[in-house]
Amino acid sequence: MTQLFDCRDPGNRSDAVAAAVAAVKSGGLVVMPTDTVYGIGADAFDSRAVAALLAAKGRGRDMPVGVLVGSWHTIDGLVLYVPDTARELVRAFWPGALSLVVQQAPSLQWDLGDARGTVMLRMPLQPVALELLRQTGPMAVSSANISGQPPATTAAEAQRQLGDLVDVYLDGGPSPQQAASTILDLTGPAPRILREGPVGAQAIADVLGVDLGELAP
Repeated sequence: MTQLFDCRDPGNRSDAVAAAVAAVKSGGLVVMPTDTVYGIGADAFDSRAVAALLAAKGRGRDMPVGVLVGSWHTIDGLVLYVPDTARELVRAFWPGALSLVVQQAPSLQWDLGDARGTVMLRMPLQPVALELLRQTGPMAVSSANISGQPPATTAAEAQRQLGDLVDVYLDGGPSPQQAASTILDLTGPAPRILREGPVGAQAIADVLGVDLGELAP
């Protein structure tokens, strides 16, 4: 049975997060608020749950799922090697609306889709999401919408699209950014912006000390 919790009420928040944690640990799907758009998430290390996430969205394995984390330090256990550029960007923009594509640690026992040895990581700037992530550990998370439809920026929009395919909906109010995160690829010889979003290219270039044109795809 699908549950919906209004996390804007402080009295509901602990029960809401507890229900979401229980759903994730039992292999279920959760919709959570983030600072960018709402996300549909599952235990990153439960391949069946990740497959259910992709199925709920109508999305193929050729579009692998990113991972949200609840702290900066979590990435050290997920990444083959954390380059200095990644640490500089994490210090500047996390928690926030910048997703980093990096080489994953080869020992990880997860299946996020056909990611070819890479993983997209982000730490969201949203208190409910961070509380959930700090209790569950890394979660596989994608935008809470049917593939091809607009990303949901409210819990109600997510529920209209995904219905009872999700076990728990956490309503944190409208997403502040109303746009998906900026994606920066750090797996090649130079950083490349794969998707423009709330974190601007100029801000990234300033942190990295590079010319704006060097970040172009």
